[in-house]
Amino acid sequence: RQTSSADSRARGSDVASNDPLLRKNASMPSDMSDVASQCSVHSARRARSWCFDEKVLIQSLYKVMISVAESDPIILYIRDVDHFLHRSQRTYTMFQKMLAKLSGQVLILGSRLHNSDAEYNGMEDRVSSLFPYHVDIKPPQEEIHLNGWKTQMEEDARKIQIQDNRNHIVEVLSANDLDCDDLSSICQADTMVLSNYIEEIIVSAVSYHLVHTKDPEYKNGKLLLSSKSLSHGLSIFQETGLGGKDTLKLEANEDGLKGAPGSKKPESDKSPGKDGDAPPPKPEIPDNEFEKRIRPEVIPPSELGVTFDDIGALADIKESLQELVMLPLRRPDLFKGGGLLKPCRGILLFGPPGTGKTMLAKAIANDAGASFINVSMSTITSKWFGEDEKNVRALFSLAAKVAPTIIFVDEVDSMLGQRARCGEHEAMRKIKNEFMSHWDGILSKSGERILVLAATNRPFDLDEAIIRRFERRIMVGLPTQDSRELILRTVLSKEKVDKDIEYKELATMTEGYSGSDLKNLCVTAAYRPVRELLKKERLKEMERRK
Repeated sequence: RQTSSADSRARGSDVASNDPLLRKNASMPSDMSDVASQCSVHSARRARSWCFDEKVLIQSLYKVMISVAESDPIILYIRDVDHFLHRSQRTYTMFQKMLAKLSGQVLILGSRLHNSDAEYNGMEDRVSSLFPYHVDIKPPQEEIHLNGWKTQMEEDARKIQIQDNRNHIVEVLSANDLDCDDLSSICQADTMVLSNYIEEIIVSAVSYHLVHTKDPEYKNGKLLLSSKSLSHGLSIFQETGLGGKDTLKLEANEDGLKGAPGSKKPESDKSPGKDGDAPPPKPEIPDNEFEKRIRPEVIPPSELGVTFDDIGALADIKESLQELVMLPLRRPDLFKGGGLLKPCRGILLFGPPGTGKTMLAKAIANDAGASFINVSMSTITSKWFGEDEKNVRALFSLAAKVAPTIIFVDEVDSMLGQRARCGEHEAMRKIKNEFMSHWDGILSKSGERILVLAATNRPFDLDEAIIRRFERRIMVGLPTQDSRELILRTVLSKEKVDKDIEYKELATMTEGYSGSDLKNLCVTAAYRPVRELLKKERLKEMERRK
């Protein structure tokens, strides 16, 4: 077990009080509480990378220890001393000379992990020669003590992970001219995230902070984020990655965005010229042959006919889409600074069939006021050799003309599946390569307001390069009981229904139903009175004939 500076306080006094009795490689309890209570303990934590000069480091350590030792005893604790001394021969030599010069009330403790399977390289003996007294800390043999030891190990690992994530957050903030007012106030549960997602978390935090802060504060030229904004970014990750519910609601509606700080007028609303006339619009580039073929697939937002109000439940997913899609499309001025704050270029909706993925895509395009291009294999493929790639090129050039644009690919696995499939035609691989190049590759342009939104119920069939380009992957699962009740109320809101209908009972009876299944259930029920009416009319007709 690796010990920390706090652990040294729990050690006994055997080491300090019985120095003459100690022998090299002796095994004993490492109890130093008496010494620690009288000394100031300094912990030299392990760094991710060494970005300083060894001579400056060791000289500084020596000066600090000599200065403190003049008035108080001092303990210097070096975690993973092997990593420190293995850096170079120069480091080992200077550290050895520093030990020879030290005197007075100074104690240096070092720790290392012993791996019996590691190859012998001779360096362990050299390190051992610098530390004449060795204390072996082994797992306890008794079952009751072993269980407690394992519990403590898990707790220590959790604390180390939390601190490592916080350090990573600080590094990313500093690298992008950002700062946090109170990073320590973020609860420990929030910081238990994967380091690979910290950049995305900070992007969400910056978006939330700019929308909800009237006058953003800057400190030493850095944007000062609130701990609340950072906690919101963490909760967004937990919602999309861990399935939790978001407790911080993002007010990303039109009125809220217009009142956000730093808002600018769109480029089209420029001031009039000297004569009071508006500046002439830029001449439109006519569509080429391939763009004309795709033009019928462009659907204006006014013709989509689906809003978020038409979708029952999925509140947490709708809020995530509003932040990821609507904010960059409506407020592109907030994303011009570069760095981490960039518009999302790809979102993947995956889940069982009939859960509302296509409706979500139409609703987000309608509410964001973006053009909607529904892409399928028939849109791209052609019987003529070489025209498939030209159609892909025309797709993105046309999307740039009608921007902001959402390119929607339903059942994306059938179009952009794995390139290693056996028997796949070479033309399909060319289509995928061309699509990726224009989407997020050499041929893509950072200023284009184009979002690729895809849906699939077979995400594992997608190519790895395609999955990588989907910066956000949101699962749209089967609705819960409360969600099923809300979906039924939404579907039947415009119908004439019995006032005594029990929505909660219906939701309980429809366990495992998707949103599409619930709608089909309502459609089937709607045909019931029609059949009864036709039956009554036939009976009346038969009686009249008699």
